[in-house]
Amino acid sequence: MRRTWRAWLAAGVSGAALATALAVPAQAAADGTDRAAGTGRPDRGAATDRADRAAGTDGTADRGLPGAGAPGWHLTDTGSDARFRGLAAVSRRAAWVAGSGGTVLRTADGGRSWRDVSPAGAGELEFRDIEAFDGRRAVALAIGEGEASRISRTEDGGAHWTESFRNTDPRAFYDCVTFFDSRHGLAMSDPVDGKYRILSTGDGGSTWRVLPSDGMPAALPGEAGFAASGQCLVSSGPRDVWLATGGGATARVLHSADRGVHWTVTDTTLPGGDPARGVFGLAFRDRRHGLAVGGDYRADQQSPRAAAVSGDGGRSWRQANTPPPAYRSGVAWLPYSRSAALAVGPTGTDLTTDGGRNWRTIDTGSYDTVDCTPDAGCWVAGEQGRVARLDVQDRASSGRLSD
Repeated sequence: MRRTWRAWLAAGVSGAALATALAVPAQAAADGTDRAAGTGRPDRGAATDRADRAAGTDGTADRGLPGAGAPGWHLTDTGSDARFRGLAAVSRRAAWVAGSGGTVLRTADGGRSWRDVSPAGAGELEFRDIEAFDGRRAVALAIGEGEASRISRTEDGGAHWTESFRNTDPRAFYDCVTFFDSRHGLAMSDPVDGKYRILSTGDGGSTWRVLPSDGMPAALPGEAGFAASGQCLVSSGPRDVWLATGGGATARVLHSADRGVHWTVTDTTLPGGDPARGVFGLAFRDRRHGLAVGGDYRADQQSPRAAAVSGDGGRSWRQANTPPPAYRSGVAWLPYSRSAALAVGPTGTDLTTDGGRNWRTIDTGSYDTVDCTPDAGCWVAGEQGRVARLDVQDRASSGRLSD
């Protein structure tokens, strides 16, 4: 008997069901596979690191899941070798990815086919974040110093793009963008004159303005954001937004409850004190419950405190009892679950079923970012054109969950 996603959603248990299905083979995955470190640097430079893109797994199969039919990531054929750190999941069928070489792809059939919708003349740009409102409207952020940082938007599925912002300040370096709704959004830059710079839009990304810095706390020496997964700036609800930092003496999270006008800042338990360490990804399932992941992105360095959890909107952070075993750059809550989430990085995917206190590795494929949708669609993206969708089967019937 086949069970549909609609039935799972109607029962209100899709997140728990996903977590249960994923947790069963997790120990077999951990015991039966190699956890050797992956490759790839979440560097903040604008130019593509070709050696980075070429290294790591061959992109043809994930090694962490036992046997055919087991729940896990189902790789799709993107036809690209770009590194996709920008990911916007719209539904189980529709998603956007953005990455190196000015590449933007879109699928509307669950990843069976991908359309190259890259902006014309963008080959030298490094896209690191993309936010999509549906299958036709999206906003993409290119990173880098000075004019390399740009924001473009489309309203026709990527057939045409309009550049709506180009940074002209050589001191600014934009890392991430987020939206509260289809009109209101923010983008963040590394510190300029000692404070993070925030852009704001109220018309869906058509125009942008720099917000006053009076309400922004001072940055630490050497502190910046990491453009590793499009999750260094995240929002939840109509006004709350969080900003992840690294590179300073401590790894911190900033929070604003008024769309970026005023901010507070809190130290986390993640590693700091080095330009390669900090918080790389955040996820908030509401304005109180958040997860932070990161560590040290260098493959030859350990990341023993790679995750933390907050239950008070980021005012305080607790170290995970059992964190992921290595650096993680992306994190996402499973839909309709108060306790299940996924974290990803170059050496694997981890699952928590207790709100971030304990994590278990369920897959060893290399991914940089993860995103889930209300209709129980979860996607991941990473190096060498790797994009995958979560494929979960009904364990009782072994029938594929269908639309």
